Amino acid sequence: MKSLSKTMKEIMKSQNFGSAYEQMINQVLNDPEVAAFLKNNAQKLSPQAIERGEAKLYEYFHEKQLISKGTATVAPGYSPQLIVNAGQIDVTYVPTKKLIEQQRQAHIKQLVSSINMPKFIHGASFDHFYTEEPYQTETRNIALNAALDFVDQYSPNEFHPGLYLYGRFGVGKTYLLGAIANELAQQKGVATTMMHFPSFVVEMRNSIKTNNIGSKLDAVKKAPVLVLDDIGADAMTTWARDDVLGVILEYRMQEELPTFFSSNFSMDELQGHLTVNVKGEEEPVKASRIMERIKFLSRQYEMAGANLRDKG
Repeated sequence: MKSLSKTMKEIMKSQNFGSAYEQMINQVLNDPEVAAFLKNNAQKLSPQAIERGEAKLYEYFHEKQLISKGTATVAPGYSPQLIVNAGQIDVTYVPTKKLIEQQRQAHIKQLVSSINMPKFIHGASFDHFYTEEPYQTETRNIALNAALDFVDQYSPNEFHPGLYLYGRFGVGKTYLLGAIANELAQQKGVATTMMHFPSFVVEMRNSIKTNNIGSKLDAVKKAPVLVLDDIGADAMTTWARDDVLGVILEYRMQEELPTFFSSNFSMDELQGHLTVNVKGEEEPVKASRIMERIKFLSRQYEMAGANLRDKG
């Protein structure tokens, strides 16, 4: 595709515009932004350079008009800018504020990765966390304030314990964790990995066949911020508890990486759940080891209230 300035030069060579051409160039030269550019660069541009640059000036003027009318341009999403290049007038194109914002939003979305999580987490925000009656409860407000404090105080250079949210189904635990992840992306540019832990265990078990457990486990355990959703939802095998969850928590505790949890169990109840394996055998020491790491990595908050899934 030919540039506008090149096309202009060809037309100028093949036709004699006469007064029409002079009128067009005068309109371009009288444009406030063109006039300001020429004035600011008077020492850099000779009269000959200005004459040779008329096509470039017209390109700038023409593209600017198209943008103001909302018409398609040579470079959608970019606005023209006049520059002096080696003593000659040239036009460069820079991203518009709208394009920059679109790119920023796209980048923010990429910062929150999810594994088997519900779609609604991508739109979760503190502003839409239900606190009005009948959904408002003291525990929900306390949990929300803790979430707000975490985002406000977060710094990658300082360890901040995450939240361990527990309560019955539908009280908004997962939504609040999604809001935290999205706010961290928006405000801090921080990447968060969110995963439904029981589903992740199944995925890890299936990965044994393809021998890529190590790479998947590394990607999760090293996430800058990690959310483990629905801990304790299923009976946990010794392998899942010790070789999956235990490995993740050990690494994150040693590296002091923020970690969040949601569960239907309180921490004490979860310890009991983890003590008995799927074979019915009790392993209190191993369960305590897991819980020590969870307690180091997070602070417990109950969430009680009406089931939001029944809303409306």
